[in-house]
Amino acid sequence: MAAEAAAGAEVPLRAALEAILLVVDEPAGEAHLASVLERPRAEVAAALHALAAEYTAQGRGFDLRPVGGGWRFYTRAECAPAVDRYVLDGRQARLSRAALETLTVIAYRQPVSRSRVSAVRGVNCDGVMRTLVQRGLVEETGSEPETGAILYRTTNYFLERMGLRGLEELPALAPFLPEVDDVEAESLEGTMIADAVAAARAAGGGDEAGRAVPGR
Repeated sequence: MAAEAAAGAEVPLRAALEAILLVVDEPAGEAHLASVLERPRAEVAAALHALAAEYTAQGRGFDLRPVGGGWRFYTRAECAPAVDRYVLDGRQARLSRAALETLTVIAYRQPVSRSRVSAVRGVNCDGVMRTLVQRGLVEETGSEPETGAILYRTTNYFLERMGLRGLEELPALAPFLPEVDDVEAESLEGTMIADAVAAARAAGGGDEAGRAVPGR
């Protein structure tokens, strides 16, 4: 009887949330968690925020973040050097400079075709685009009506890896665009970017800094 009572005892909400979040492969949404635990969504949301605040106050090596429409554990940014040494162990798993530049163009210009990405970077990006697709950071999203060219956008996995809740949390655009003088004047894409840079600098005094991307 005692064993049956113990088995049927309700697990505390915070403990249940911690247990679930330790095994998820992607951010867990509040609505889904509330459904699984059979608790009101507002109660689950409050518990998640309380846990996140508690981990921060205690200076844990991990924190709980709302990203990509859900919640997930992440190692704290200050612990990145130790984590890198353990995970990489002499191996380099980072994206190349070309891949990072291409990913940046896609993130800010999406949906965008390969040819337009290549126009912005000034080099052919086909190989790099395939790498980004294979890594799950970029995906196809329809085609361009005029040309039939395949369009690409960033994925939820991109948001998850960047620690963002949505594309609106990307850093300010102007500081990361090419210098106006470096953009091809005869390129339509280049002209559009040059105009955007000039307008942003005129409005912000030329040195407006974007918000830092959250750490790993």
